[in-house]
Amino acid sequence: MSLEKDERRPAGELEAAVMAALWAAGTPLTPAQVQAELARGLARTTVTTILSRLYEKGTLQRQRQGRGYAYRPIQDPHGLTALRMHSELDRDSDRETVLARFVAQLSAGDEQVLRRLLEEGP
Repeated sequence: MSLEKDERRPAGELEAAVMAALWAAGTPLTPAQVQAELARGLARTTVTTILSRLYEKGTLQRQRQGRGYAYRPIQDPHGLTALRMHSELDRDSDRETVLARFVAQLSAGDEQVLRRLLEEGP
């Protein structure tokens, strides 16, 4: 599926594609390397912008490589989801109510998993 050069893609879709490329690589990548992995016709400046935004969000680490940076994920996909859940929880001042409503909406299977995890501890 080829996309027209000026067709707009949701930022979340591009961020997910960049993260997938970084996770698959298993090693820090420069914007040019990420661009090559994506093979989606994205400009290097677009890839660099996405990487910078993910870095600013605390999702990526970066290290100096030449005149630019190479990026790597701070978390695996599951860890990233957990960070997002914590971030959402931190946005509300009434944590108890948020957690109560979260638990109330869990499926029976998810509730059992959560209970087991809480009983086992870290």
